[in-house]
Amino acid sequence: VRVVADGIESVQNEIRAAIAEGARVVLTTGGTGITERDLTPEATAPLLEARLDGIAWQICQQGLKATPLSSLSRGLVGITARGAAGAIVANAPGSRGGVRDTLSVLGPLLPHLLEQLDPVAFPLD
Repeated sequence: VRVVADGIESVQNEIRAAIAEGARVVLTTGGTGITERDLTPEATAPLLEARLDGIAWQICQQGLKATPLSSLSRGLVGITARGAAGAIVANAPGSRGGVRDTLSVLGPLLPHLLEQLDPVAFPLD
């Protein structure tokens, strides 16, 4: 767990550092709203080769079961590269409920996502 100062460059640097250190899944929390300091999606977007908007939509749908505020999140989900070098990046809202929603949707999908990125390292069989 790393606490990162708000800002595009600081968030990008930490995501890049985590991946360089071998992280295959990077979960950010916070910075997905609409205030001046909420820049996590702007920091994440340039790092993604492919967005997984369906997963982000599903996270929002999960959150809407508990609060209409879920629709205010602008969090992204995607992969940084196709193939073995890729990592999954997900932006969770800063609230405990938002993190719980993100993990409840993303968690069951991770084995399949990782297997698609690198079937040798993460075989489903």
